[in-house]
Amino acid sequence: AAWTGLVDGRLNVRTATPRDDAALLDLDVGEPGTGFPSVFARERASFFGTGDPSATLVAELEGDVVGYLRLGHPTPLAENAHVVSIEGFSVAGSRRGTGVGRALLEHAKSTARRRGATKLSLRVLSTNARAIAVYTAAGFTLEGVLVAEFVIDGRPVDDLIMAVAL
Repeated sequence: AAWTGLVDGRLNVRTATPRDDAALLDLDVGEPGTGFPSVFARERASFFGTGDPSATLVAELEGDVVGYLRLGHPTPLAENAHVVSIEGFSVAGSRRGTGVGRALLEHAKSTARRRGATKLSLRVLSTNARAIAVYTAAGFTLEGVLVAEFVIDGRPVDDLIMAVAL
């Protein structure tokens, strides 16, 4: 279904297909302070690798992929099956602040509900203020802090756990 609240209703959020691989790989780069330098530096031939493309939502504007959000589960346990987690999320730099991220998050909530989930969760680095603001605006609240969970560029960085009830 198309998101009608952005750019005259021309943004379409859909399930990824294998043909999106190259565009998503190009989009999946980080900005300083937003992620893991070791991950961004990895050489990858494929965005999907051995994963299932249908786990990824793609935001497309006028034929261009401008964002994605990958869904998964925090654990493989049946007791945790009611929770869907955001495992990856990115919006093209030129499209940040335009509502693409908000559209992807709303579609993620709808998709998780359709899958029977009652909670959508994510983890975000405490240094990624822009993402935290987007998640908060979408109704996510802080549920926990893993203090100094990572060391990035020689500095300890907290890992925040956020979630929204569905």
